[in-house]
Amino acid sequence: MAQRMRTVSFKIPAEMDTELSAIARARGESRSSVVRTALGALMDPAGSTALELVSDLVGIVDGPADLSSNESYLEDLGE
Repeated sequence: MAQRMRTVSFKIPAEMDTELSAIARARGESRSSVVRTALGALMDPAGSTALELVSDLVGIVDGPADLSSNESYLEDLGE
């Protein structure tokens, strides 16, 4: 059975409205869906995966591909 939705009105700055539209377009979702997803993550952060919580950080640092599995990187740790 479909969940009943309520209509909510709120004000946001014009820049945020533009960003919301861009995110919705990029995801192929409605603006309402993007807002529901964001509010859901805010209300239940434990329901988010670790990847979702740090997704804006993934891939921003260059480094060796085997950093998490190659113990040679730990040899001089703490010195």
